Amino acid sequence: MKKPVFTGAGVAIITPFQADGTVNYTEFARIVDHQIAHGTDAIVICGTTGEASALHDEEHRQAIAWCCEYVNHRVPVVAGVGSNHTDYAISLTKFAAECGADAGLSVTPYYNKTTQRGLIAHYTAIADCSDLPIILYDVPSRTGVSFTADTLYELSKHPNINGLKAASGNFTLLAETMAKCGDELNIWSGNDDQIVPLMALGGKGVISVLSNVAPRETHELTQLCLENRYPEAARMQLQYHDLIDALFCEVNPIPVKKAMELLGWNTGALRLPLVEPSEEHTSRIRRALEAAGCKR
Repeated sequence: MKKPVFTGAGVAIITPFQADGTVNYTEFARIVDHQIAHGTDAIVICGTTGEASALHDEEHRQAIAWCCEYVNHRVPVVAGVGSNHTDYAISLTKFAAECGADAGLSVTPYYNKTTQRGLIAHYTAIADCSDLPIILYDVPSRTGVSFTADTLYELSKHPNINGLKAASGNFTLLAETMAKCGDELNIWSGNDDQIVPLMALGGKGVISVLSNVAPRETHELTQLCLENRYPEAARMQLQYHDLIDALFCEVNPIPVKKAMELLGWNTGALRLPLVEPSEEHTSRIRRALEAAGCKR
């Protein structure tokens, strides 16, 4: 049995920028403190929501190092270390381990993609490079490649592969994977609209976009599931459905950064090729925040 890196709600945290485009660490610190004060169970730094693909290597490493030092073990830190270049993913993984991260989040290779044998070779090489627990990240809508249950079973045998962030929406695959892997592969939802059904199958929580604007509520939702209070959790899942939907009305993290701005956070501009949401979608995001009672 592998102990999960965390249980509950881990925030896939945004990266705030200054007016000159550099990372705004003063505001970043405020956001991290707010998250921890409102019950977030883990900070996931430099993921998709954190615009990692638009960070230079030095910025990426600095953000990981800063977050590990600033969080200072108050909650686990999961560092985004994935790449479609295996050697680079290994380099980031080693760096995150040296910084004191609690785990690395490693997305499947995108664009060049690979076979299932290639996925096993890629992740085995990453997991062999240090003792840092690795969370696999399955998001085929972005990468064009996904795991099979047999591949996940093979990878689950590695002592350093701790779990899976599941964002495929494929519950048949998840059920088969859970049946094969049992407690050797912890699974977190990568989709905020599927927290309750995934946890009902045995998932350990969520790596969440919603947590950026509703940290306490997302934490409470996962706790209801962990306490087997599923009728209450289901009601809460449906209560926040419209807000979750609004947070994905354009490609992530465009809506959530606008939502954070509307709540008063100094998020700064998105980095190209991401651009501001349309006026129609901005209004929709504002209405959804108000209806959900979200406040800073």
